[in-house]
Amino acid sequence: MDVTFQFDWAAAFRSIPFLLPGIPWTLLISFGGLAIGFVIGIVFGLMRISRSRWLSIPALFYIEIFRGTPILVQVLFIFYGLPQLIDRPINALAAGIAAIAVNSGAYISEIVRGGVQSIERGQREASLSLGLSRSQAFTYVIWPQAFRRMIPALGNQGIISIKDTSLFSVIGVGELVRQGQIYIATTFTALEVYFMVAMLYLAITWTLSIVLRQLERRGLVGQ
Repeated sequence: MDVTFQFDWAAAFRSIPFLLPGIPWTLLISFGGLAIGFVIGIVFGLMRISRSRWLSIPALFYIEIFRGTPILVQVLFIFYGLPQLIDRPINALAAGIAAIAVNSGAYISEIVRGGVQSIERGQREASLSLGLSRSQAFTYVIWPQAFRRMIPALGNQGIISIKDTSLFSVIGVGELVRQGQIYIATTFTALEVYFMVAMLYLAITWTLSIVLRQLERRGLVGQ
């Protein structure tokens, strides 16, 4: 069977003005969620390495639950299920940001845990011997070094979260995929439109990757 198709480049480029309004929503959801997720990650990451079981065990449950379930299920639960529990609707944008926050927060928790534990124990002991308190040793000695080592992994998580926003078209958020779906419904040019959606996602993530590589070359991240 001879199957042929023709890619319409003109149709692909015509779709760009309709897709571009989805980029701010994509960035707002991803970076808004990541900002909240970073705070969550610090809290639960430090809880995870705490000697107190009352802190470490709840943190472990949170991390395993949100790392072990798909983010699509999480956003559907937040948007459709949670309103039934709180008896009030949740905005689609808020649901998307919340899903990125709790999902990325679980992964960032492990990044924080690994970063802090990668710092040699001797540095904390040396700080204490110099008269610093435990909190001062962590704030001024351990955390700055740990955070520097975390940056590549945090950047990778950022790229993953940006791509995860493509799933949120199921709740009607006007990000890139949703904008593409709306445009396809009137033009029936699915191949060309989804190709341009992919290229726009690639442009965003590639830009972030270049920034991270530049930071690594300048010695601003890593060891």
